[in-house]
Amino acid sequence: MRHNKHHASLGVTREHRESMLSNLAAALITHGRIQTTLKKARVLRPFVEKLITKAKHAAVKTEKKDAVHLRRLVLKDLRDETAVTALFNEKYKDFANRAGGYTRIYKLGPQRIGDAAEMALIEFVKADDTGYKKGKGKKASKAKKPKAAAPAVEAPAAAEGEAKTS
Repeated sequence: MRHNKHHASLGVTREHRESMLSNLAAALITHGRIQTTLKKARVLRPFVEKLITKAKHAAVKTEKKDAVHLRRLVLKDLRDETAVTALFNEKYKDFANRAGGYTRIYKLGPQRIGDAAEMALIEFVKADDTGYKKGKGKKASKAKKPKAAAPAVEAPAAAEGEAKTS
């Protein structure tokens, strides 16, 4: 059975998709932000966040054996030793006090000229960024007050009358 097996195929084969995500993740770790299509950015977000979580767990592990195992798991997916080294030595510290939500996606305005793909910017969230505060839902509308129509109508008429007499 295929229950819960859906993934964004991005119109390519499995091998191509894995390679593409690996390259995009390495570029994101190296540069901090990258510009790509919106669909690729949405697929890249959980991929990168799982790698960061493994790097955080490796820093917490007291046994060196567990940290090496997590590093090898990340290297299996990322396939770029310099990016893995940067992730495990420096980048994970930025997210030490953060419980997820390590990336942010911004939709960019114009579509790409060649194929009209929606473009997006994906970047790491700063360590001290709290983000926006979510509302508690739709607020109840206040009861409308009846407006006093008569005085509001008379005031402009009186003002016009004064302007004409002057």
